Amino acid sequence: MFAEERQIQIVRELNVHGNVKVAQLSEKFKVTVETIRRDLEKLEAENKLVRTHGGAIAVESRDDDEIPFNDRTILNREEKLSIVNVAKQLIQEKDVIFLDASSTSLYLAKELPNLNLTVITNSILIAYELFSRSNIQVVMTGGNLTKSSLSLVGPSAIRTIKYYHINKIFFSCKAFDMDRGISDSNEQQAAVKREVIEMAEEKILLLDYSKIKKRSFVFIEDMNVLDYLIVDRKADLQYLQKLKNSEIKLLVGE
Repeated sequence: MFAEERQIQIVRELNVHGNVKVAQLSEKFKVTVETIRRDLEKLEAENKLVRTHGGAIAVESRDDDEIPFNDRTILNREEKLSIVNVAKQLIQEKDVIFLDASSTSLYLAKELPNLNLTVITNSILIAYELFSRSNIQVVMTGGNLTKSSLSLVGPSAIRTIKYYHINKIFFSCKAFDMDRGISDSNEQQAAVKREVIEMAEEKILLLDYSKIKKRSFVFIEDMNVLDYLIVDRKADLQYLQKLKNSEIKLLVGE
């Protein structure tokens, strides 16, 4: 695990529990106590926590949407790459695919196979990643700019989506629960995803282990709309066993 990823997870622990202990973090992340102390010193210098004797306390809680996109890209990087390596195998010549504005979809954009494709996206970062690929036609939605993720949302984005026949949507979310389904923390992002899910022939959810057995603010869709659920090897596969009784294909990245 990279230091940056570990530090992001430390802040998340603080936001959930309000405080952390050096010894517990050392055991959790399998690094030395000295390494954790250096992490806490750095995070305190960035005003993300206040160090105490033997640990730290939170400065304030932060929603995932307030975490800079670059930090979210670093978080669970290896797991996201393993998911993407499976997802790209589902893409075929002349597919029209939609990639949402998630960090996992950005990784998928970087790994797209050398095929003739049309990629529709509301992510400026994904469009920029693909603009030089001569074999890929890139279509951007209109909409209002969300600065935290450099993505486009709102009525204009949704209207654009209605014009296209989409073979596959590859998307992520903030939370997945077997009973509650797929949910997100941002209403406008959820609305865009909901519209594409309705339009697309195949729905493919890219889900790293940290989002499973959780619920977020905005309901997107029931899990039964999915054709594929792609997870990493750290995912709670026992929890996902219920999918065997559904038509959803569960794929696991290595």
